[in-house]
Amino acid sequence: MGDGGSFAPPIPQEFPPLPLRDSRGRESQLEQGEGQGVGVREATAHFRNLLRPCRWKENLERTALTFNLQHFSTEDGPGIRTTVFLKGCLLKCAWCHNPEGLSAYPDLVWHDVRCVGARECLRACAQGALSLTAQGMRIDRDRCDLCGACAEACPSGALEIIGRGWTARELLGELIKDQVFYETSGGGITFSGGEPMMQAVFLAEALPMCKEVGLHVALDTCGAVPWEWLERVLLSVDLVLLDLKLIDPIQHETATGLPNDGILENARRMARLGTAMWIRTPVIPGYTADPANLRQIGAFIAEELPTVDRWDLLAYTNLGKPKYHRLDRPYLLEEVPLMPREEMEGLWREAVKLVPVAKWSGATR
Repeated sequence: MGDGGSFAPPIPQEFPPLPLRDSRGRESQLEQGEGQGVGVREATAHFRNLLRPCRWKENLERTALTFNLQHFSTEDGPGIRTTVFLKGCLLKCAWCHNPEGLSAYPDLVWHDVRCVGARECLRACAQGALSLTAQGMRIDRDRCDLCGACAEACPSGALEIIGRGWTARELLGELIKDQVFYETSGGGITFSGGEPMMQAVFLAEALPMCKEVGLHVALDTCGAVPWEWLERVLLSVDLVLLDLKLIDPIQHETATGLPNDGILENARRMARLGTAMWIRTPVIPGYTADPANLRQIGAFIAEELPTVDRWDLLAYTNLGKPKYHRLDRPYLLEEVPLMPREEMEGLWREAVKLVPVAKWSGATR
């Protein structure tokens, strides 16, 4: 499943290599020997081994790496929810508004508005990776080993390591604090990302624990993983929020880095299993905001996905722009404005003709 590769149906118990993107945007890949597949547990063990040198969390066995826990969320499934954002993503969508979730590693960021110029971070950095200039903090990401010493030394929290490790039991203890709100609103827990299925072994442990205490569980996924990975967790999932961005396979691979044949087949398989689904389509100028594309997605839903209860058209948001700056990453949509409200409403009116449960949301101009 590397760049430009095809998504071939996996043989049971065998999995394609798992690409991992580090904090500098470089990729490593878990190689598999000739004729020998890599299981999900081996892939996740590799993921843990890469993280183990980081001082921010010891004993990373059987932990998840999150970049946010969003309490009182109302956008990621029914009712009031807590959304668990897991790090690491297989796709490279130019419009991603959570770039801190792309890397499977922790990330170091600097918040300019918090900085008081104490310079304690410079003294704490053994690698000499930091310099405070008139233009702000400069992080040499080739030198930085993500030890976290600078963030610990910073008196104002201007430097932050994004990436916290949780065991399944630790995470459950945090999630059930808001259980009364879930119960009174018909809400629950949503596992999102990044791509949460990159941490499939953790999900296979954590999701049943959530169900044991009566929590409604939603999985927000791009679907670009082998079916066997999904099959192992779906028994503990009440609702899948599935991203369908583009139907044309060439356009999809150009925009996201991966083809979509496996995604569409996984959607069909979930429908055949009777899995309740909400489809989510980001409406992005120059990429997905094409009436023909939305008609194709709508037809696919109407003809092949009878278990879809809702189709969300999500208007492009530029709220991720400052996050790219903090990560020293280029943002290809830097100058792209919000979509006009009239255009979003026009796309929705066409979508609802095919899928009556279509809705749209998001900021517009």
